[in-house]
Amino acid sequence: MLSDNSLLDFKLTEEPLVSCSVTPKLSCSLRWRQGNLWVSRTYGSRDIPLPALASEEWFRACLNRSRAKAVCIDPTLGNAAVTLWAKACKEAGKPLYVRIPSTSALPHKQNPLGWMAKRLCDQAATAVLLVILSPLMLVLAGLIKLQDGGPIFYCQWRVGQRGKLFRIFKFRSMVVNAENLHYKVMGDQRGLHKLQDDPRVTPLGKWIRKFSLDELPQLLNVWRGEMSLVGPRPWAIYDAERIAPELQHRLNALPGITGAWQVEARSTEVDLTAVNRRDLAYLETWTVWQDLKFLLLTVPKVLMGSGAY
Repeated sequence: MLSDNSLLDFKLTEEPLVSCSVTPKLSCSLRWRQGNLWVSRTYGSRDIPLPALASEEWFRACLNRSRAKAVCIDPTLGNAAVTLWAKACKEAGKPLYVRIPSTSALPHKQNPLGWMAKRLCDQAATAVLLVILSPLMLVLAGLIKLQDGGPIFYCQWRVGQRGKLFRIFKFRSMVVNAENLHYKVMGDQRGLHKLQDDPRVTPLGKWIRKFSLDELPQLLNVWRGEMSLVGPRPWAIYDAERIAPELQHRLNALPGITGAWQVEARSTEVDLTAVNRRDLAYLETWTVWQDLKFLLLTVPKVLMGSGAY
């Protein structure tokens, strides 16, 4: 019989071996594939009570001792479950991937030399921008801290290249613990989860959002290789899980700070399908010169504060 603390440390079969529940609302089935742990949604109510997954603390300790190289999770488990696994994987030092369809229609596969040039430009430009913008970023950090004494940065799990989850950095523009009120504020909103009169946004937050200053810390994500200066929108989990199945392969792409949606539509287009189709059109026709065009068009958009909230 398996001990409570070794649940994730044995070799699972190709078929689901165990269905479990970390909390009463987060049920899942586990299976082992090529050294990775696959987490799927449980259908039915045949959960096996496992003490090792009865609390988040035991769950994280169990994952920390697992020999799994990475974890691949079904996005239909929902935002709460994926976020819980993301936090546990971060503590265990294991990458977490959202399960999405594979695709070969990506710039780094279609034009590897051009993509290499893009990534080199990302690194060089980001280094320069961080130096130039650091005084402004320090002033903004001070203003945010003086406003209510809360955290300066807002970190959120986003879906990155090949579905790998990463923590995006932003200057905090909302009240402390605003994420806990997300579903209460957004309700059953079917499109992109953005609200023009979001009551969680602070007075200072409205101003820094208007001129996209809250996104400056994302330069750190670019430096770390998690984002590009130009690319598709980096989807939050609660948006990514609602993308139509035939468009989910878009999540394989490296996201960017600015891009087609940010320049051509921005907050005037919040339909998930329309935004993803626009991103796919960008990826299918990608060139270095197209990225340069979007960067240049971003400057007047930011200075005028058009379409941002």
